[in-house]
Amino acid sequence: MNSQKSEKILILWASDNKDSAMNMVFMYAENSKINAWWDDVFLLIWGASSRLVSEDKDIQGYVEVLLKRGVRVIACKKCAENYGVVEQLERQNIEVFYAGQFLSDWLKSDHKVISV
Repeated sequence: MNSQKSEKILILWASDNKDSAMNMVFMYAENSKINAWWDDVFLLIWGASSRLVSEDKDIQGYVEVLLKRGVRVIACKKCAENYGVVEQLERQNIEVFYAGQFLSDWLKSDHKVISV
């Protein structure tokens, strides 16, 4: 890894597909931290994934694991408002904020993005 520049990955998760969440999104995020593939790992909950996180106990358990591993789990507040789940996400220690500018800045940077 380049010690001069922080290598960051953003996993943009917008799907409400539980299989994709459990078998790609979460596995990659967790293994990225365990194996130090990236200096910083961000998981952005966007769109329908916000409802899935608020309703599914398996998903909630994995989000807790990711947070303990050091993955920064964040959620788009507008999406969460649209689904009426802001409080549920915040109770899970997910950072909830209007993420449009954050995502735009990220996309303009040299940092990497995976979208699921």
